[in-house]
Amino acid sequence: MAYSETDTKLNASAGLASVGVAALLVALKLWALWQTGALSVAASLADSAVDLLISAGGLAAILYAAKPADDDHAFGHSSAEDLAALGQSLVILASATLIGYSAIHRLMAPEPHPLSAQGAGIVVMGISALLTGGLIWWQSRVARATGNKVVAADRLHYLGDLLPTLGAIGALWVSRAFGWGQIDSMVALIAAALMIAGALRIGSGAWNALMDRAAPNEVIDGIAKIAREHPGVRGFHDLKTRTAGAQIFVNLHIELDGDQTLEQAHDIGAALKRKILIAYPQTDVIIHKDVWRG
Repeated sequence: MAYSETDTKLNASAGLASVGVAALLVALKLWALWQTGALSVAASLADSAVDLLISAGGLAAILYAAKPADDDHAFGHSSAEDLAALGQSLVILASATLIGYSAIHRLMAPEPHPLSAQGAGIVVMGISALLTGGLIWWQSRVARATGNKVVAADRLHYLGDLLPTLGAIGALWVSRAFGWGQIDSMVALIAAALMIAGALRIGSGAWNALMDRAAPNEVIDGIAKIAREHPGVRGFHDLKTRTAGAQIFVNLHIELDGDQTLEQAHDIGAALKRKILIAYPQTDVIIHKDVWRG
């Protein structure tokens, strides 16, 4: 089944909020970097710039995935979510690698890189942390309500952004209070490692979905239990699932008494389908009816 109109609006609102916050964060952090010259701020800026590109692509994927099925895409457009999530992971990975390289280069330098205007940088990064926290709160609500993978991946990435942002605040404060400039590069290196871990996690999930990986075991077991206990169903076989975006496609063969009328058999199958959809709203269910052989 496709997203409901309410879910589509929620997903779009999360995408728009993500783009707006990312654009504002890029502007704020550009100014902070210009003022401080801090690599930890540069790491956070690079992350926000990547966020802006990812969020724009994610919003496009959300809107495209919400399109109903058509003649060329009989199963809908939800795989666009997985393509966007995979693209997100690759961009994040490249950005993290660049930040990590820069941090190591500075750590190996004979003299620590001087920082300036730490107070102004702390204020800007504090505002950035508050904006990011508000966005994560809204994305969490939308992801729980709709199960959208792009929103969930974007939320995970912004959640990972909080530590680099808070780390940049800490690095600027330590540099200002104690003159320890190297802490800046250490924070940037930790941030890069966290970004790489997040990119691999997001990319793995998207890749599995694009390769038609089956639904989680608990979903398969739940559908099997519903079919097993449904009145009129003597047995079932060939329960197959695959995921695409937030949707789960289900194919199920049920075994019915052969002496029933076609209308009775149809009613049993239709009732079973409704029951599965109630339990798992983001499923698209096809039920095949076979004669029970005893």
